[in-house]
Amino acid sequence: MSPTPPRRLRLGMPKRMFSQVLLMQVAIAAGVAVLATGLFLAPLSEQLDDQAMRRALAIAQTTAAQPRLAEELKSTPASADGPVQAEAERIRKASGAEYVVVMDVHGTRWSHTNPAEIGGHVSTDPRSALSGREVMEIDNGTLGRSARGKVPLRDTDGRIVGAVSVGIEYDSVRARLIHAIPGLFAYAGGALAVGALAAYLISRRVQRQTRDLAFSDIAGLLAEREAMLHGIREGVVALDRDGRIRLLNDEAGRLLGIGDEAVGQPLDTALGEGRTTDVLAGTVTGTDLLTVRGQRVLVANRMPTDDGGAVATLRDRTELEQLGRELDSTRGLIDALRAQDHEHANRMHTLLGLLELEMYDDAVEFVGEVVGDHRATAEQVTEKIHDPLLAALLVGKATVAAERGVALWISDATLFPDRLIDPRGLVTIVGNLVDNALDAAAGTLHARVEVELRAEGRTAVLRVRDTGPGIPAEQRELIFTDGWSTKKPPAHRKRGIGLSLVRRLAERQGGSARVSEADGGGAEFTIVLPEALAEPGLAPEPTTGLVLKSAATTVNEESR
Repeated sequence: MSPTPPRRLRLGMPKRMFSQVLLMQVAIAAGVAVLATGLFLAPLSEQLDDQAMRRALAIAQTTAAQPRLAEELKSTPASADGPVQAEAERIRKASGAEYVVVMDVHGTRWSHTNPAEIGGHVSTDPRSALSGREVMEIDNGTLGRSARGKVPLRDTDGRIVGAVSVGIEYDSVRARLIHAIPGLFAYAGGALAVGALAAYLISRRVQRQTRDLAFSDIAGLLAEREAMLHGIREGVVALDRDGRIRLLNDEAGRLLGIGDEAVGQPLDTALGEGRTTDVLAGTVTGTDLLTVRGQRVLVANRMPTDDGGAVATLRDRTELEQLGRELDSTRGLIDALRAQDHEHANRMHTLLGLLELEMYDDAVEFVGEVVGDHRATAEQVTEKIHDPLLAALLVGKATVAAERGVALWISDATLFPDRLIDPRGLVTIVGNLVDNALDAAAGTLHARVEVELRAEGRTAVLRVRDTGPGIPAEQRELIFTDGWSTKKPPAHRKRGIGLSLVRRLAERQGGSARVSEADGGGAEFTIVLPEALAEPGLAPEPTTGLVLKSAATTVNEESR
């Protein structure tokens, strides 16, 4: 077996966020402590030098102020046992100075710490002091480096007869600086320890909040989140605790008709008032809530978050509703065909019996009546409604109504020209209202649905009446709300948006949709569509339908 290669010691930044944050914060705290210490030490040295020079100058000034010193300087010779030396030594010992030197106007020493230096010339230039100026400096002399203060010595007449030079040992200044450093470092170390502890506590909090992820992991998660949010075909809207939009993916912007400028705005500002805002804000609760936004039928779900906000998801059900509408249309067609098949079988049996009984004249009369009934129904519709789509719709609905035991009547006041600008939109409205009326009237005594459709200039007015139980007054506005219904939804889709879309279709054209109580009971829906008809004599231009066409032509539900 080959030997296991030794592990290499890898130096570098740790991978975990906790370790990186702790290391960076400790490094910052240490750097700040060192910088603060350095910034404190730099002026401290200058301050100690200045204090030493000022102390030397003060001692020199005090010495020069002695009234007998100037006279003794003029009247006695320079000697080790002279009165000037004695006075200078007394002051030196009392003040703790390194030396106190008294000199005459020629720079000759009359006193010195070392008596052998008395009578000799001073080692530094005395001209500044002898000229009458006071001097503070750090300089080298016979006793080494010292902080010095020099002042002129004047007699009673004010004449300069010499000078006094006082020195403070510079090693004592440095010793004070060095003595201050340990205490300063102790303070800096204490501050560093407190900073390291705070850094550790903050890093632990960051570790808990980030679940001990590395920076690279967080960066990867953010990149994946952006890709996921903007790549999925489901709208995602994140809200903060104050109800402002803080995140909006591309699909949500498309479904809601808003852009990135909505981020940071309250919901009612970005979307306006309405059911969509109520659903996203949590005012309306539940799962898979239906709402209509612009052209689209949306299903919304809202999940609160731990910080008091929420995340809402939006799905576009327009295509699903289209499939549901097609299924309803297919079922309606099947019901109509089944009714016709049942009726046709009965008639064929009757005709077969007449032929077997050799009642040929009666058979001919019977066939004529059957054909005439169908023709009369179609002619009754087409005579009053000239638009082919509307006429075909009502003829088909008449067959379904007969199968369900409901009489579908075209009102005597009905007269509608073939000048519709958007036939599909009105077909959707009529289909929704007639189906709702059939559902309401089915099973009642003398069940009947009456349709009135007429033109008033360019305005289309539609009324659909039924003999059902009617709608309570307190619910007559509520039934036009998205998602509101009293019916059990079918398996393939939800209820509660049909009448909402009818009202939206009407309002998009500047019209209205309302419901009231019909004469004799039941409900009466009235739809007014201004500008729905072209001018007389002008053929209507091709149209792609109303703004809600794609959704409106797919939905046929009752919202009572």
